Amino acid sequence: MTQPASAYFLVDAKARPTKATLSITVDNEVGALARVVGLFSGRGYNIESLTVAETDHQKHTSRITIVTSGTAEVIEQIKAQLGRLIPVHRVVDLALDKPGLEREMALVKIAATGENRAEALRLAEVFRARVIDISPASFVFELTGTPVKIDAFVEMMIPIGLVELSRTGVVAIGRGAEPT
Repeated sequence: MTQPASAYFLVDAKARPTKATLSITVDNEVGALARVVGLFSGRGYNIESLTVAETDHQKHTSRITIVTSGTAEVIEQIKAQLGRLIPVHRVVDLALDKPGLEREMALVKIAATGENRAEALRLAEVFRARVIDISPASFVFELTGTPVKIDAFVEMMIPIGLVELSRTGVVAIGRGAEPT
């Protein structure tokens, strides 16, 4: 007689957390961002990245781009709850609903001399980072790309002399001719 497998070893693929990049079109009014962020904090959802800017001056609308993570069910729940908020016009998951393009910008300060200085410049060239400030003992690089590219650049700069890092957060837009 065989014994049934233990339920502790079963893995439900649907329960695995995934990242979601949500593009949210809202009225550009006082409190709109606070309502959206309040939904996340009130329900214990984490915001990994947040960017906001006005996108249409005539229509008084802004785009909020939020990167979050959770199970497929949690992401669907977040999208449904966002869709019910008063200032929200549209919610698009650029990871699922409409595949999109993501970019982020970072300013990376490196303190380096000698061989480390030359290595920092070589790596910057490989990653297509631009030197925007230079002194005898430091550089500030500007780098634009996917979050993965920026993470890789930062990891390479840590042993060379990373001093400071500032990142914008993800901006994203859907592919194709239709608006996101």
